[in-house]
Amino acid sequence: MKTAAILATLALAACSAPGPLAPGAADSLKIPARYDGSQPPVLRVATSLTGLFDDSALNATVRRALAQNPDLRGSFARMEEAGFNVRKTASALYPSVDANAAAGRSDNALTGERANYSAGLDARWELDVWGRIRAGVSASAADQAAAAADYENARQSLAAQTMQAWFDLVGAEKRLALGNRRLASFSETKDLVQRRFELGTATFAESELARTDYENARADIRQLEDNRDRAARVVRSLTGDYPDANLSASSWSSLSRTVPAGVPSDLLISRPDIDAAYQRLRAADSRVTVAHRDLFPSFPLTASAGRSGSVLSDLGRSSFDSWSLLASMSAPLFDAGQRQAELGAAGKRAEQALASYQSIALAAFKEVEDALGTERLLREQETARQQALEAARSAESRTRRDYEAGIADLLSLLEAQRRVFTTEDQTISIHRARLQNRVALALALGKGI
Repeated sequence: MKTAAILATLALAACSAPGPLAPGAADSLKIPARYDGSQPPVLRVATSLTGLFDDSALNATVRRALAQNPDLRGSFARMEEAGFNVRKTASALYPSVDANAAAGRSDNALTGERANYSAGLDARWELDVWGRIRAGVSASAADQAAAAADYENARQSLAAQTMQAWFDLVGAEKRLALGNRRLASFSETKDLVQRRFELGTATFAESELARTDYENARADIRQLEDNRDRAARVVRSLTGDYPDANLSASSWSSLSRTVPAGVPSDLLISRPDIDAAYQRLRAADSRVTVAHRDLFPSFPLTASAGRSGSVLSDLGRSSFDSWSLLASMSAPLFDAGQRQAELGAAGKRAEQALASYQSIALAAFKEVEDALGTERLLREQETARQQALEAARSAESRTRRDYEAGIADLLSLLEAQRRVFTTEDQTISIHRARLQNRVALALALGKGI
């Protein structure tokens, strides 16, 4: 029902504003019946971001980020500010009352010196005959709803960023561990070639070639250590902690769960960023009404009552000895087109809000389609890489035995080693990408936390 209401609002937006929206703008967003991307495998269903993985360390890190991230606290403050703005705007529907008091002394030849005291109340109330103030309240309420949706979007985005940064850290630690194994393997080969060189069965060039691969692997360790530390600092900064590298995450989370995609139209009510854009569209439409009603006359009521006297205690009496009540009307006659210009500008801001809504919705649909398509491709790619890794390990083992037996050359052995570690490195990267894409899919579908 809410999806239909959103689409109906888009279709009727042009009719509700004195300044019409661009022709065809409301019906240019065609929503298909299903997503084009391939569906993920049938696994256990997760209904939220934190429900994707049974990983206590990961989920604890996400909770810490949600509790301590400074950017999220700023978003929460903006949401609360919007609530106060609604109260401020709504106060114009009620009378305002001010109290005043004055004291003075005067002296003249006839009356002599005397004191003068006065106290009173002034009230003002504008009759909202045309609904201008109520339209302003509606606009502020829509702003508040948009701020609340922005806050929820910030929470979901932060949770997803933290999870993806966590998988970057796991991948960096696994690549560092792989680098250490690579170094150990090339060290073993270097020692083997050195022994053969000392026995006269290997050349000096072969010895230096083996040492080259060993030294390159040793240099790579420093870069891998830096990558791991940088990944740890990203997670620490997201959780609002001092960004040192004092964090470890060495185990992959299980990929045994996925999220149901549903149908594309569900996205209009699932994504908080789409809801925020929709609420801003409503606010802009209400402000067109405010600008339009500002062309009409206004009807303010003012009243005042008070007491005055030469004795201060007289002001304590309950009755006032003076009062006034004034009803008036004011209407714009000439302002050099200022109000008309504001009405036109408000209409164009509404058109901008509609275009922004459509752009955000299209971007959301694209994110889902991308994540669904990538899910299948990464799964197939990882399967192929794992098979390639098995073949590379088998080839490396056989080549090492042949080299030790003297029936294979050193170049073949070194190449076989490189293929093993290159393929395993690629497998780590693909698995990290699969985990991060699963998070991206849940975020794109607006599954919440």
